[in-house]
Amino acid sequence: MIGWVHSTFTAAGITHDTYRKGSGPGVVVVHEIPGITPTVEKFANEVVEAGFTVILPLLVGKVDKAPSGKYIASSFVKVCISKEFTTMALQKTSPVISWLRALAKQLHTEIGGVGVGAVGMCFSGGFALGMMVDDVVVAPVVSQPSLPFSFGPARAGDLNLSAEDAARVAERAAQGCQVLGLRYKGDKLVGTRFGELRKLLGDAFVAVEFESTKKSDHSVLTEQRQDEGVRQVIEFLKAKLQRA
Repeated sequence: MIGWVHSTFTAAGITHDTYRKGSGPGVVVVHEIPGITPTVEKFANEVVEAGFTVILPLLVGKVDKAPSGKYIASSFVKVCISKEFTTMALQKTSPVISWLRALAKQLHTEIGGVGVGAVGMCFSGGFALGMMVDDVVVAPVVSQPSLPFSFGPARAGDLNLSAEDAARVAERAAQGCQVLGLRYKGDKLVGTRFGELRKLLGDAFVAVEFESTKKSDHSVLTEQRQDEGVRQVIEFLKAKLQRA
């Protein structure tokens, strides 16, 4: 990863590698399954070029390795068995979100400004919502949220939040913190979560939805990239974080 500075970060008893690049307001970009792929890095570089300091945490998988069936399956299994991720339970916040919140707080303490952005996608899509519990996260982006995995209607609509965290997120939305959400309309992995997000957040939820052309359409910002989606994410981050 050219120009990215490698480090580690420890909080809440969890340690992960991180990669940092850029200058300006802080944005935490959390990768999808299987890891920090070339297309995830491409998106993160575009956020850097738009005038932000980006931190990419590596939660599973590897860096700069392209997706393959075997690689995706391997990372999927790691997510399923790790205690950091709540993959099946209902109304629970994944423990790794506490680690991400600490990372965002440290970034904000160092850089300052109006706050920090958070972009989650796929299994990490809802993590940006959980990070919104803290006031420092003022630009949460939820792309194709897929946890807990959509086995049955209850899980398909679950937002990977405890009741307490959901109440806090709703409170922040009522106070004016908008949430940008992106998905393909035919994406079964997202389930009915956009409907639940509208119920929880009301008018603070800004949905960007694309028509699916293939059953495999899922990764709005990366593998099945929509340039308009990338543009709207960057404009959202600019509007929320680059204020005078």
